[in-house]
Amino acid sequence: MPEDPLKTLSDLASDAHTRIQATHQHINPVVEVRRGMRDAGIPADVMTIDCLQTRRRINIILHDEQPGVILYQFVTIEDEVGNDFQQMALGDMSESKLFDWMQEYFA
Repeated sequence: MPEDPLKTLSDLASDAHTRIQATHQHINPVVEVRRGMRDAGIPADVMTIDCLQTRRRINIILHDEQPGVILYQFVTIEDEVGNDFQQMALGDMSESKLFDWMQEYFA
């Protein structure tokens, strides 16, 4: 049985979060999985990674209709969600990539 993509992504985010806190004390990201889209009838899970200090957010979406693909965007907490998402294969996502995103975008 294939591994749950949301669990895979959550594990990667957790590892990246631990590493970012050890490396950059001033960056304390808040990682959250949101069920709002699924609750609204859209077959997708959303992970947000927020930096309260810089008011920046990374949105990552796993859509059931695009298995193996993640949609992501860099926005502000005030914007919450933008219109334009970039795509990448879930298999190309790594703890290291999430760490780099947080380090670069939240610094």
